[in-house]
Amino acid sequence: MSENMKNSMSVSFDSRSGNEALARMVASAFLVQADPTLEELEDIKTAISEAVTNSIIHGYGVKDQECGQGQVLMELALYEDCVTIRIRDEGCGIEDVPKAMEAFYSGDASGERSGMGFTLMQAFMSELRVASAPGEGTTVWMKKMLSER
Repeated sequence: MSENMKNSMSVSFDSRSGNEALARMVASAFLVQADPTLEELEDIKTAISEAVTNSIIHGYGVKDQECGQGQVLMELALYEDCVTIRIRDEGCGIEDVPKAMEAFYSGDASGERSGMGFTLMQAFMSELRVASAPGEGTTVWMKKMLSER
């Protein structure tokens, strides 16, 4: 652990839609020790939901590519004043990350997705970074500043 890190955890799970709720619950249980406000906790849970759903639906579930199922890795690190979250998949990857991060853009041609995942992550978190390449998966890194208690 780094010098100012208070605690960290990681969990990996199958890329199945039911595991999005699991990710939220695990993160909530871990974050209790930081005594976040309800708003902070809901913001973090929403951002995690969006990132995990992107991994499951777009990372492994792209209809026109054979990416199959795989694992989603979620890592959380708690510091004095913030929490960092990393969601990683080894799925299809994103060809154009800046385009994918535009509001209302969706790689899902069916029209079932709103294209607001990255936009919501940006709105609810203090920082957001996305690294991806076709065939190499995607890593979403988020940071949420926590209010002083």
